[in-house]
Amino acid sequence: MSSPRSSSVLERPAVSPRAARPSANLRLRRKIKENLTAYGLLCAALACFAVFSWYPIVRGVLLSFQQVDFVNAPSWVGFGNFSKLFEDPLFGVAWRNTLLFTGLALVFGFFVPFLTAVLLNELRHAKAYFRLIVYLPVMLPPVVTALMWKWFYDPGSGLFNQGLDAVGLPTSQWLDSSTTAMLSLVFVSTWANMGSTTLIYLAALQTIPGELYEAAELDGAGMWKRLRHVTFPQTRFVLLVLLLLQVVATMQVFTEPYVMTGGGPDDSTVTVLLLLYRYAFVYNDFGSASAMSVLLFVALGVFSAAYVRLTKEAS
Repeated sequence: MSSPRSSSVLERPAVSPRAARPSANLRLRRKIKENLTAYGLLCAALACFAVFSWYPIVRGVLLSFQQVDFVNAPSWVGFGNFSKLFEDPLFGVAWRNTLLFTGLALVFGFFVPFLTAVLLNELRHAKAYFRLIVYLPVMLPPVVTALMWKWFYDPGSGLFNQGLDAVGLPTSQWLDSSTTAMLSLVFVSTWANMGSTTLIYLAALQTIPGELYEAAELDGAGMWKRLRHVTFPQTRFVLLVLLLLQVVATMQVFTEPYVMTGGGPDDSTVTVLLLLYRYAFVYNDFGSASAMSVLLFVALGVFSAAYVRLTKEAS
């Protein structure tokens, strides 16, 4: 006599291939639907890039070989726009000022955020409060930041000159002197943009194992040796990437000289993008403006490729 369990097993009907086929078809249709949805979203993203990124790049390259003023019909001039740029005395001045701004920004804007991140990483109390203070300038609109610092630099009623006068120190012309104007703009750019860079450095520092610092301390390493032999090697990749991004960003500086100095005094703060803006919207020469944008694009592309190559070989 068989047990109830064995009889129930024997009496269970077998699943036929025809019954299993609908479930397989259902899974196939569901997979096709998911793939179509994924490819649809990907096509939408590619369309956005094509319309708002790739098309303007291609259009800008074409405009650099045309005479375009939106009054007369566009005409093909070949390399005439590039020749016009090289004949402009301000062209060399703009590139020199841009490279000077980039160099000064690297001195202050690269090391100051890193040292600030190291100090924040050493804090034991009120970490979130100090991080908010450091990041707060990033939350301000760039034009608001530029106008605020322009008032700080005002030679008459500005905050800085009033503070210097209160302690008996000589005041400065700040933005009205060709000697101090560029350095003043660098201070503004560093203050406005260091928040996000500092937090990235801070996140990189917090990934360093604490055992490395403990071992360095046991070996008698001071703060500088810990930075040199532990911190810098462990954050090398982040430092190299942010250095490249900062060079690319500072070479495109526009807001500070446009709002605060207008390129003066004596064209000491005319940058490449500011001169490009003048060609496009002051002289209505969009062909020359596009040619300048192409030159800047090529310069940054060559620098980025060489930088990546060198850093890859060094690593």
